[in-house]
Amino acid sequence: MPLTVGTTAPAFTAKDTNGNTVSLSDFAGKIVILYFYPKDDTPGCTKQACSFRDAYSRYQGQDVVVLGVSKDDEESHQKFTEKYNLPFPLLADVDGTIIKAYDVEGSSGYAQRVTYAIDGTGKIVHVDSSVKTDTHASDVLAAIGA
Repeated sequence: MPLTVGTTAPAFTAKDTNGNTVSLSDFAGKIVILYFYPKDDTPGCTKQACSFRDAYSRYQGQDVVVLGVSKDDEESHQKFTEKYNLPFPLLADVDGTIIKAYDVEGSSGYAQRVTYAIDGTGKIVHVDSSVKTDTHASDVLAAIGA
């Protein structure tokens, strides 16, 4: 069961697509869209990532950070990012630490498709566990009023 609105988002640190260390605290004061997905370069995950790619300029205009999270490693994330020109980082949660902290681990061990909007103070302000992959980015923007 995903975390609920009003919960303090669990802190995390992970490597991103380019091997940079990323922590939730790096984005204090900004809205963070933290979206979990099962696997790079699969049909639903590709639709979801491309939805964020296509809406990315709208997110930047709202000072919103988009971060994708899966158990894939940095190399897989790099290939996925290059193939689809993704303009936002993907976090490599190979051991599932972030997935478990956000309570989105599925029975298969992969992340369930859940998205959190975290405000600038670290509180969860929106949870989407009924993701429509092709419209997801616009759905999230509407839900956070951006």
